[in-house]
Amino acid sequence: MRQSVPEVHTFFDEATNAACHIVKDPASNAVAIIDSILDFDAAAGRTHTTHADMLIDVVTRNGWQVAWILETHVHADHLSAAPYLAEKLGGKIAIGANIAAVQKVFGKIFNAGTAFEMDGSQFDRLFKDGDVFAIGNLDVVVMHTPGHTPACVTYVIGDAAFIGDTLFMPDFGTARADFPGGSATYLYASIQRILALPDETRLFLCHDYKTKTRDTFCWQTTVAEQKAKNVHVGGGKSEAEFVDFRTKRDTQLAMPKLIIPSIQVNMNAGKMPAPDTDGDIYLKVPINKL
Repeated sequence: MRQSVPEVHTFFDEATNAACHIVKDPASNAVAIIDSILDFDAAAGRTHTTHADMLIDVVTRNGWQVAWILETHVHADHLSAAPYLAEKLGGKIAIGANIAAVQKVFGKIFNAGTAFEMDGSQFDRLFKDGDVFAIGNLDVVVMHTPGHTPACVTYVIGDAAFIGDTLFMPDFGTARADFPGGSATYLYASIQRILALPDETRLFLCHDYKTKTRDTFCWQTTVAEQKAKNVHVGGGKSEAEFVDFRTKRDTQLAMPKLIIPSIQVNMNAGKMPAPDTDGDIYLKVPINKL
């Protein structure tokens, strides 16, 4: 394995509390974009590309070449801008191979129809646990880290790991595990895989929500900090303790504001549903299904 210290440039979107990361090979102009964001006004049913255009400007001004547009999972709280970025910048769109499990569950919930393939074929590449690919001279190791969703993966790149929604900042805790196909037991096991990385490994998160004692947004921590201080799993908490806590806490949480549009779009690799007979695009709202 080629080891290195990747450059990481993070762009935080306060509207969705989401962090998008551009990972650059320090020895070339190759980059990957991880967990991109498409702006969406739910009340008006309108999309815009302000956040994605900012990424495009940064990439083009620096002369970077996009090799990959990566998703850590099917997000339930923001829409992916992957197809738009791929059209403008190139790059292959990729996600974990268990995306098919998510598509089979939510394809039925949203009555996606027979034209919607539930095999992950909407993506350019599906990564299995242990797969290795490259961003220029950087090797990327894929870790299957389910629990929040069945298709969650972590991308380990040199001294950095991009962990999606498995862990939040140590003072905020961990992701929920009550979405269809989620599992607090699997989430605990996945977190332990991440915490088995070297203590100095930089962990880059997908979200932050501040806390009562922290008024700044943060998206980077370390394995050592998480092991020592994470309020949900730190200090050697057992699987039984975590599962009991996580299960009870999840019953108190409301659904994410953008879960209905996000899941429909993101399980389709960021593409909108096909136009209806009138030529317009519609998103469905399943009643009493979520």
